[in-house]
Amino acid sequence: MTKLIGKDLDDALATTSGWTLIEDGKRLSKAFRFADFPAAFAFMTRVAMAAERMNHHPDWSNSYDRVLISLTSHDAGGLTSRDVDLANRIDRIAGDHSTSSRN
Repeated sequence: MTKLIGKDLDDALATTSGWTLIEDGKRLSKAFRFADFPAAFAFMTRVAMAAERMNHHPDWSNSYDRVLISLTSHDAGGLTSRDVDLANRIDRIAGDHSTSSRN
């Protein structure tokens, strides 16, 4: 995978909603909030299954009804199209069941 930079990175980010660049553009991050712990855990389970199918796994944390997700391609040293694809898939999984918030 090729690391996204410049206009390619800008164009890719334009396809996402609510994801923030962190660590000097090396990661995408987004916080999700759910009704309760079981809803947050169900979301994490669905994301884990999708990530496993893609063989591309998020860094994340969970505290009760909140899930913070960070994406990067370690082997490319930054963001690639796989990160953007996973971000968009995560948003589809979250659907109407979360209230996204900036971290």
